[in-house]
Amino acid sequence: MKQMSASCERNRDPILAVLREVLPNSGLVLEIGSGTGQHAAYFAPRLPHLLWQPSDLAGNHDSIRAWAAEAMAPNLRAPLVLDLLAEPWPIAHADAMVCINTVHIVAWAGVENLFAAAQRLLPPGGLLYVYGAYRYATRPLEPSNEEFDRWLKGRDPLSGVRDFEAVNRLAEQNGLKLAGDRAMPGNNRSIWWQKA
Repeated sequence: MKQMSASCERNRDPILAVLREVLPNSGLVLEIGSGTGQHAAYFAPRLPHLLWQPSDLAGNHDSIRAWAAEAMAPNLRAPLVLDLLAEPWPIAHADAMVCINTVHIVAWAGVENLFAAAQRLLPPGGLLYVYGAYRYATRPLEPSNEEFDRWLKGRDPLSGVRDFEAVNRLAEQNGLKLAGDRAMPGNNRSIWWQKA
C-alpha cells in the first residue's frame, strides 16, 4: 500500500526549509495532490503548530494513510478526496495551501481551479505555495526541464511545464499577489502568493 517516490525523498528538506519560513504560525494547511503521502508524513511532525490536511484522488489514499500511520503525527489529518477537475471541493476554508509537483501534471483547467479555490478558501493574507518546474519568458528552459516537458506531454498532452507568467496572471486574476519565487535544487522553483 505504501508507495515510494524518490523525488519526495530528495526535495522534502529544501521544501521544508521554505515552508518553515513562509507558512503561518497556526491554522490549517491544505496539501493538494499529496501523492504517495510522503511529504505530509514528513512535514506534519516537523510543523507541529499547524494542522496538515492531505488530499488527492481516492486511488492514492491507501499510500497516504500508510505513511501517516508510520508518522503518528497528531496534527496530520486523514486524506480528503479532492480532484482539481471536479466540484464541489470537500473543504470550505484553509489558512494556507501547498501544492507540490502537481501544476505540471494536471490539465490547465485544474490549474485554473486551484487558483480559484485559493481565492475562495484562503483568508486575507493566506498563502498558496507551489513547487515544481516552470518556464520563464526571460530565460531558456533548462535542458533537463525541456526533456521533462516532452515526457509529460508524451503521457498526457494536457500536462507540461507551465509558463510562470501565465500562472502568475492566473494568480492575479484571483486576488493573489506574488510574495516569493526561489530557485530550488534540480531546476525546480518554490513560488508563493498571498491573498490580498
